[in-house]
Amino acid sequence: MNDWLRIFDQNVLVPPHPQRARQLLKESTAFQCVLKWLDGPLIKQGVLEVLSEVGCHLRVSLFDVTYRHFFGRTWKTAVRPAEQLSRQPSRIIFDEPLYFHTSLNHPNVVAVVEVVTEGRKQDGSLQALSCGFGILRIFGNKLESPTSASQDKRLRLYHGTPRALLHPLLQDPFEQNKHMTLIESCSLQYTLKPHPLLEPVFHLLPQNLLVSGLQHIPGLVPAHGEKGDTLRKPRLQKSVTWYLDDLFFTLYPSLEKFEEELLELLISDNFREGDSPLDGSTLEILERRLCVGVHNGLGFVQRPHVVVLVPEMDVALTRSASFSRKVGSSSKTSSGNQALVLRSRLRLPEMVHHPAFAIVFQLEYVFTSPSGVDSKAASVTSLSSVACMHIVRWAVWNPLLESGSGKVILPLQGGIRPNPSHCLVYKVTPASMSSEEVQQVESGTVQFHFSLSPEGHLDTPTGLVHSPEAERQPSRKPPTSPANLPALPPQGLAALQDSPVGPGEPPSEGRISHLEAQLSQASLVLGASVAEQLQELPFTPVHTPIVVGAQTRSSGSKLSRASMVLLQACGFPEILDANKQPAEAVNPTDPVKFNPQKEESDCLQSNEIVLHFLAFSRVSQDCQGAPWPKTVYFTFQFYRFPPVTTPRLQLIRLDETGRTGSGSLLYLLVLTDKDGSSDAGTPGFQLKYLVEPGFLKPGEQRWFTHYMAAQTLQIDIWDGDSLLLVGSAAVQMKHLLRQGRPAVQVLHELEVVATEYEQDVVVSGDVTRFGCVKPIGVYTVVKGWLHLTLANVGHVCEQRVRDSSSLPPSRSRVISNDGARHFEGGSLISRGGPRSVKNVVQAQKLADVDRELAAMLFTHMQHGSKGPQGACREGDAVRRRKLERMRSVRLQESRGELSCWGASMLIQQNIRAQHARDLQVIAAYRERTKAESITSALSLAITTMHTIHVTLGTAEFFEFALRNPHNTQHTVTIEVDNPELSIIQDSQEWRYFKDAAKLHTPVEEDMFHLRGSLAPQIFLRPRETAHIPFKYQTFSVGQLALAQPSAELGSEKDTDTGLPQKSSAMPTKHAKVLFRGSGGKPIAVLCLTVETQPHVVDQVFRFYHPELTFLKKAIRLPPWHTLPAGAPVGRPGEEPPVYVRCSDPNVICETQNVGPREPRDVFLKVASGPSPESRDFFVAVYADRWLATPIQIWQVYLHSLQRVDVSCVTGQRTRLSLVLRGTRTVRRVQAFTSHPQELKTDPKGVFVLPPHGVQDLHVGVRPRRAGSRFIHLNLVDVDYHQLVASWLVCLSCRPPLISKAFEITLAAGKGRGANKRITYTNPYPSQRTYHLYSDHPDLLQFREDSFQIGGGETYTIGLWFAPRQSPGEEEILIYINDHEDKNEEAFCVKVVYQ
Repeated sequence: MNDWLRIFDQNVLVPPHPQRARQLLKESTAFQCVLKWLDGPLIKQGVLEVLSEVGCHLRVSLFDVTYRHFFGRTWKTAVRPAEQLSRQPSRIIFDEPLYFHTSLNHPNVVAVVEVVTEGRKQDGSLQALSCGFGILRIFGNKLESPTSASQDKRLRLYHGTPRALLHPLLQDPFEQNKHMTLIESCSLQYTLKPHPLLEPVFHLLPQNLLVSGLQHIPGLVPAHGEKGDTLRKPRLQKSVTWYLDDLFFTLYPSLEKFEEELLELLISDNFREGDSPLDGSTLEILERRLCVGVHNGLGFVQRPHVVVLVPEMDVALTRSASFSRKVGSSSKTSSGNQALVLRSRLRLPEMVHHPAFAIVFQLEYVFTSPSGVDSKAASVTSLSSVACMHIVRWAVWNPLLESGSGKVILPLQGGIRPNPSHCLVYKVTPASMSSEEVQQVESGTVQFHFSLSPEGHLDTPTGLVHSPEAERQPSRKPPTSPANLPALPPQGLAALQDSPVGPGEPPSEGRISHLEAQLSQASLVLGASVAEQLQELPFTPVHTPIVVGAQTRSSGSKLSRASMVLLQACGFPEILDANKQPAEAVNPTDPVKFNPQKEESDCLQSNEIVLHFLAFSRVSQDCQGAPWPKTVYFTFQFYRFPPVTTPRLQLIRLDETGRTGSGSLLYLLVLTDKDGSSDAGTPGFQLKYLVEPGFLKPGEQRWFTHYMAAQTLQIDIWDGDSLLLVGSAAVQMKHLLRQGRPAVQVLHELEVVATEYEQDVVVSGDVTRFGCVKPIGVYTVVKGWLHLTLANVGHVCEQRVRDSSSLPPSRSRVISNDGARHFEGGSLISRGGPRSVKNVVQAQKLADVDRELAAMLFTHMQHGSKGPQGACREGDAVRRRKLERMRSVRLQESRGELSCWGASMLIQQNIRAQHARDLQVIAAYRERTKAESITSALSLAITTMHTIHVTLGTAEFFEFALRNPHNTQHTVTIEVDNPELSIIQDSQEWRYFKDAAKLHTPVEEDMFHLRGSLAPQIFLRPRETAHIPFKYQTFSVGQLALAQPSAELGSEKDTDTGLPQKSSAMPTKHAKVLFRGSGGKPIAVLCLTVETQPHVVDQVFRFYHPELTFLKKAIRLPPWHTLPAGAPVGRPGEEPPVYVRCSDPNVICETQNVGPREPRDVFLKVASGPSPESRDFFVAVYADRWLATPIQIWQVYLHSLQRVDVSCVTGQRTRLSLVLRGTRTVRRVQAFTSHPQELKTDPKGVFVLPPHGVQDLHVGVRPRRAGSRFIHLNLVDVDYHQLVASWLVCLSCRPPLISKAFEITLAAGKGRGANKRITYTNPYPSQRTYHLYSDHPDLLQFREDSFQIGGGETYTIGLWFAPRQSPGEEEILIYINDHEDKNEEAFCVKVVYQ
């Protein structure tokens, strides 16, 4: 310990200037500086006469010129005798090497060398005198090479002392300052060059520390001899690994009192500093951290390991009996004396058998406090919480070299004494108040077992200190690392797992581990194994429209026949065909016989798709009396039409006779006026889409038919007042295929389902069927049924005759260039345009057929017509007046016929001049573009035009028959200008696509010559034809396809019942393939026109997530029992692999192949934007390795919301406040929540939000069940129905302590319920008022919701249990709360329904 203390005290460094330290750090550079000799008479003769034993040495310090700041540590050479200076010439030889490394690579960082003379005065005391100094520019000049021979340099010396550099009159450059006086005939000989051999020992030497090569560095092998240079070629000592187990801290007088006093002192110190006043309820201990590192006296050898300590009682409740140190060994009376315990083992592989190597322990506390003055919500929300950290104790242990294992107890240190972190530490008891033994106990102790063997203390579970997770208490919120603490890790903290972990088990999610992450091979393997077992993050949405298989079917009527009579008698408009006859009704349960040829040959080529929203029926027992929305609206997107947001539709309830046998209530959908009243028109809401040949592109008809046969329309139902999602429904559109009939209609009753999550889940399902991907561990709530009529009315197309250019292109997979072998003639300017079959071109104006030439002529005419501005206009008017007078005089002189000729003479001259100028421009332009135009026209002879139709994720395969037209062989280079078009180079992939397309052209092995990133080449013999395989595959969608229906509503009449006039035209793309011969000239050109078609969406996910965080989801795919059509079949019993691709390159989407019969997970990682931003993307799932055709396409919506964390107890009200900021105008707003039974707001109704004002929205949360909950809170403008603000309230609910338990048995069925009584005694001596609540208000009701009782009296609580239809068991909690709505007691009643 003495060696470590000596080295530590001697090597305390002054840090660089804070402004310099904030700059971007660069890589540290090592230097070697050899100070050789000093020339010149520096020491005056008078000094030599006054002092005896005169010697001379050099001092070197680092100096920052910009900030006038010395830093690091001053280094001194050995003292040399000064008698040599009296000789002529005088020279003192030092020849001492100096080493250091620094990352402050800046020209203004210099080294200051000072010459110091020392001697003894007559009284024997030592006196030092400064004789001059020099400035050594480290980074100013070009550095020498490390391998080159050293070149000596001379350093000029100046009069005075280096402290003069701090004077404000000295400005850089110092060498040219008038106040600097040069010492004549005096200089210092030195060499300076980089020393990269020092880089392997950077961890043993701190930055900016100047050390001599003759100095012994702990951790390095000493050099041979007394003058050996250790750092010239440094060698590391062999390291050993130490293991620390059973580590715990004890603090005096107890942990509870120590932390209580610490909090009080922090609050008082904060108050004295003038910050916002704090109280004990707003300042809490977030974490207790321990930093453990190996220190060699100069600095930490490696970055200290950061682990998290927990109180001993928390460990005792969660750990098994194998923990070596039992509860109570350090505490004899109560849990107040408990210690801080580390459950895992510490592994320190950087230890060295050296007396200066020690292990340093630092105990740190992390605190949270509100950042504002208003701290009412600080205990329940993390919106304004900040973190700060303080070191409270530290200790140093110097292991004995000969010891192998044992137990150590060390006293903790604190106060103002220097410590390895060079920062202030929490106070200790003054030394004058206690003896040394008592001081060690009062400052606290740390106790642990150590060993050199990894098998030592096997009863303690081991855990690598390099895991990025850390242990923390269950009730703590995730910490926020301060930005000004460089030692804090960047990773987050995981929750503490309550179950015990046995020895040797790998750390799983939530289990204790540590904060530091090391990128070693072992840690990477461990991280991969953990990642395979990850479940979804806790930010699971409360409303996710995952549509299960039953939701897409409308079989089984939910309404009774009496309700159907009422529904049909409401006066809905009848859907008629073109002949004014009712459309044919189709049963949605009947199978559909689809014949594509029958659809294409239908004479009624125009399809009018009608969507008629009729009614909405709800379950009367829905959600324990939750309020039903008064208005709703729908969002969906049909085909490639724009996304639709319908107007707000009012729900008008029918008569009581509309109640069905299942207890559902029927509501009509009626269009509302701007004032919110129902429209007097017909009920329901109707939308029509006209899909006619003029709307469809060539060849798109078959895609639309396929869309109708395979697609399912997803409809989201929103609350028109709160703008919250009610649920989602899906309907298959295959029944709209008319199959030759004039019109069809089908009435659907669709389940509206909302999916809610209780904890971390994954999503699972059958990927071969629509809507079968569903979550594991969630439950779905059927909100009601949407009554919807779909119809397809056929119309005769007005355009009966279609020319050949509008016909669908050929579906052939082989493209030939046989037709492009000769020049057909035509205009040079209309290149690329359609040409007539005959070689005749009609003459046209050049400006009409060439845009560039027309632009040049127009620009020339504009410049020619411009006249002078300003004062010149007056001169033009005078000139025009004179010309008019001259013209009138000539007209009078001329007679009759000459007058007309003279009048037009000037105009004709201007026109001829203008034509001449235009002809010159045209001639120059034609000469410049002639070669290009002729080349482009001739290239049409070798150009093949082709059109392909593609859809998202599907690979469009085709072959191009390339023929060598020459009699010589060629090596053809294939250049493609579109990254979505690629050449199939793998023969297996080529064969797979041929088999799928049923193409029988030959397949060649090793067809292409690949040259890395260069274009591939193919060899062609004379007149040979080769088939080049291509595939076009796109994973990007256009902006129109990505449009998302907004949750906000505009005016009420924006969407009229009728035909949408606009459509989202899918983008048309182009691709060009150039085949160049050996000489670089093209021999063939392929121009592709890519028509993008709408794709099928098999599943829609909608996630709500906190803003500016990462959403991580795992969608689980089940084992494959049946293979989809077209999926590859491997060996018997082998399941095909699963591959995924995403349309957004910024989304991480991947899957992992596991063993047979094992589930597979598709992982998604998405970065959420600022609130209220939303984004969406598509995920394609494949069952073949070549990604040919997706078996599923998912659409994922991500909504970013503001996050509010609330920690609460079930049955007890927790209050918090949210800040509302006004907009530019006055708004009438109201707060709505997705769980109104559990979350209440104040103000409750409509209130005014002033412009640019700040107002509090008070929120009270009383959850009904424990666990993680997610509640939506929307602030809506009630006048314009716009979303003003939105929050995602993340509840962390823990159950209350049950004081009494009861059990009763009731008869299931249509009974009359049962009345019961229980008693409650007031434990207080004074009168109290209590309120009663239940977590199942639909099953249990109280005779009185509140009661008043005197001190010590007993009150009888009357209970009424409602009947339940189905048998089973139910646990009902009864909460007894005080006047502040805090839970006094909780009873549990177990009800058995038989």
